[in-house]
Amino acid sequence: MALKSPLINVMTGAALKAGRALVRDFGEVENLQVSRKGPADFVSVADVKAENILRRELSRARPRFGFLMEESGAVPGDDPDHRWIVDPLDGTTNFLHGIPHFAVSIGLERDGVIAAGVVYNPISDEMYWAEKGQGAFLNDRRLRVSARENLSDAVLATGIPHLGRGDRAGFLAVLDDVMTKVAGLRRFGCASLDLAYVAAGRCDGFWEAGLDAWDVAAGAILVREAGGYATNFKGGETILAEREIIAGNDRMHGSLRKLLSRKPIEDEVANVQAAGT
Repeated sequence: MALKSPLINVMTGAALKAGRALVRDFGEVENLQVSRKGPADFVSVADVKAENILRRELSRARPRFGFLMEESGAVPGDDPDHRWIVDPLDGTTNFLHGIPHFAVSIGLERDGVIAAGVVYNPISDEMYWAEKGQGAFLNDRRLRVSARENLSDAVLATGIPHLGRGDRAGFLAVLDDVMTKVAGLRRFGCASLDLAYVAAGRCDGFWEAGLDAWDVAAGAILVREAGGYATNFKGGETILAEREIIAGNDRMHGSLRKLLSRKPIEDEVANVQAAGT
C-alpha cells in the first residue's frame, strides 16, 4: 500500500470532498443554473461550489499558501514560495452535457516548480497523485508511462480548437501529420485526465496548446513522476507560462516534438503565394 505524505493527504482529502459535491450536482445536471463566461466556455453553480470547498479545505491545512484558481483567479498568500493551482471542475462542458468524464485538479507550486499534484475522477473514484521524487500513483498502485516506442502503435490524446478558442489552422497542419502516423487519436475534453492517462499508460502521449496553469499543473507532475516527460513544445520546463504541453515517454515525447516543430499551415500558404507573385 502506497504511503501518502501529510501534504498528499491534505490534497486528496480536499479533492474527495469537492468530488462528492460534483457527483451530487451531476445527478441533477439538467437543473443547474448555468451562465456564460465566453464563447463555449461555461461556469455552473457546481463549479463555484467545488472551488469554495477546495479553498476552504486547503486553507484550513495550509493557511499561509496562496492560490491560483480558475474561477477566483490569483489569491496571494502570506507564504510567497507556495501556491495551490486549482481547477475545481476540469471538463465543465462534459459535465454540463451529462458526459461522465471530468475531474478535480490540484497542483502545488513551490518556488516556481510543481511539487505535487492530485487529479481525481469522482465518477470512477480514481485518485491520481504524485509528489516530486516520490513517484506517481493511481489510488495505491504505482504508475508508469507506457513503453511503446513507435507512433504506429500509439494512441494519443489531444485537445481540438473550438468556438472562440485555439489556432484552428495551425492545429490542422499538425493533425494532418499525426493522423497518418498513429494507431488512434482521442479527444476526451479534460486535459488533467488526459495527462493522468499518459501517466497510467492508457494513452501513449498528449499534446495541446492554449491551456491554463490549472489545466496542466497536477497532470504534468503525474507524468514526470511516472517516468515520462512533460514539456512545452520546444522541450522546456515552462509549460505554465507557455500555455502548451507535450507529454509521453521519451520516444513518444521526442516524436511529437518533431511533428509539432513543423511550420504552421499559414506560413506554408504564405510561401506558396509569394512564390506565385
